[in-house]
Amino acid sequence: MKTRVKICGITNLQDALLAAEMGADALGFVFYEGSKRCISYESAREIIHKLPPFIIKCGVFVDEKWEKIMEIRDFCKLDRVQVYAGDESLCNNIVPGITIMAFRIRDRKDVETAQKSEAFPLLDSYHEKMHGGSGTKFNWKLLADFGRPFILAGGINPENIDMALKLDPYAIDIASGVESAPGRKNPEKMREIFRKVDYYFSSQGEREGVAPTALLVEGATQAPKIARPRKDEGNIQKGGLLL
Repeated sequence: MKTRVKICGITNLQDALLAAEMGADALGFVFYEGSKRCISYESAREIIHKLPPFIIKCGVFVDEKWEKIMEIRDFCKLDRVQVYAGDESLCNNIVPGITIMAFRIRDRKDVETAQKSEAFPLLDSYHEKMHGGSGTKFNWKLLADFGRPFILAGGINPENIDMALKLDPYAIDIASGVESAPGRKNPEKMREIFRKVDYYFSSQGEREGVAPTALLVEGATQAPKIARPRKDEGNIQKGGLLL
């Protein structure tokens, strides 16, 4: 299954529409005042109302009460809410298929905690003062045999995207890796990310023996595609999430 792409830290309509046009599956809107990518509820709502219908809209919250999160979700018409692990009050209000729980990874212990999450886990880099958007990656070797679908975040950019995709994440979450400045997306960097994702999975199809349709000649029969089990089948009992 092709890895989904979430472009996070959207602050303006131009970037949102460009990301959607290039192939983003989801867009992230940060409602945390401590972030350089923070957006007002009103501005996010205005952008969301102008997005294509099949783009997933995700709100990112830090240290916010669950009642307030639900209020903002309804006001902005969000499809997903992303919160950070550590707030016990949020752990009691997880909505399967809706809640994404972000874990800031320092060591194997943090990974093991994320594996047990009732919400869908997002694995991000630990930063003492920042909740996402730091532009740094954690030790991805810690994710060997993670055992369930996850979203990978933290320091992903056009230079290391291939390495990230080899970890077989359900989705990748990118903010600073496609920016020219915090909250301002760089079209060329975004284009390169989507180009590399498309190339990676088209090349994977060729390696698995699926004949490219463009190479078929008139009168030839298209090579049958072998049915392969999806990696998410049977693995969404906890925090099941389909973008």
